[in-house]
Amino acid sequence: MRLEDFNYSLPENLIAQVPAQKRDMSKLMVLDRNDKSIIHKHFRDITDFLTEDDFLVLNNTKVIPARLYAKKDTGALIEIFLVREIEKNIWIALIKPSKRVKSGLILKISEELSIEVLQKDDDKWKVKLLYEGNIFEILDKVGNIPLPPYIERKMTSEEYKALDFDRYQTVYAEKQGAVAAPTAGLHFTQEILKKLENQGTKHCFITLNVGLGTFKPVKCENILEHKMDSETFEITQSAADEINEAKSKGKNIVAVGTTSVRTLETVMNKYGKIIPVKDSSELFIYPGYEFKTVNKLITNFHLPKSTLLMLVSAFAGKDYIFKAYQNAIENQYRFYSYGDCMLIK
Repeated sequence: MRLEDFNYSLPENLIAQVPAQKRDMSKLMVLDRNDKSIIHKHFRDITDFLTEDDFLVLNNTKVIPARLYAKKDTGALIEIFLVREIEKNIWIALIKPSKRVKSGLILKISEELSIEVLQKDDDKWKVKLLYEGNIFEILDKVGNIPLPPYIERKMTSEEYKALDFDRYQTVYAEKQGAVAAPTAGLHFTQEILKKLENQGTKHCFITLNVGLGTFKPVKCENILEHKMDSETFEITQSAADEINEAKSKGKNIVAVGTTSVRTLETVMNKYGKIIPVKDSSELFIYPGYEFKTVNKLITNFHLPKSTLLMLVSAFAGKDYIFKAYQNAIENQYRFYSYGDCMLIK
């Protein structure tokens, strides 16, 4: 399969720069793989398309304010993007401009936090965080939500910063560690979850800490040569029990987001069943993949040539997905992280 097969043209004005006024006001496109139909709704209508025969699996990872800024003695501004913690207080980070940085440099973020640059590894740096207290509480004070590169508005406004702290996070976010949001979950409200629960549509939470790999472009023309970045995940005993019980009763497993898909399919591929486990996933799903757990999918609209677009093409069929994307463009859907979404039945 060629990379160009997964390309499409998107008008720039359809890249959502801010979220919908309310989470459940976003548009919802409903696809049915049986009859290849396309229905236009709003996300608040999701309860009309799910029943007691469906079981939702949501990713409760929490985005950390991983983008930090420091000033050198010269006054030069340095950006540090914390990617993941590899051991106590030691993180992998992106730093720019990197030519101003060398091993041993101490970058002061605030009175509470400084960063010691340790060593460079390819395009990333190993750094040590110097602080006292709870690092996540400190990051909440001094950090910025790491928005994707296609959200290009200026980050200086405190109003925007408050908006992103609230809306680039699911209402059920709990487990700290992601540097990008599981965006399909951004549309859910507690009211919708409660309504689904009341109508018999149960749910559980798993955790996959979304990494930078979610934005990593596929560069090889033969997509089979692409290697996914590793992302850590956890399925608890209670979540495993609930998923297995739902499967045993013949319920549809509805993955909320591609991160939930990759977690469930990784575990099923590796262990043959859903088990409680802490592990990591490098699973690359593209057309031809046979899904072993997921029956339905709620997902946003993804970038051209991205692994996420390849995953949904594998799930629903490439031609059908591309027809749906063209339909979304014609109907002025908003794309990417803060954009609209689809339910694939």
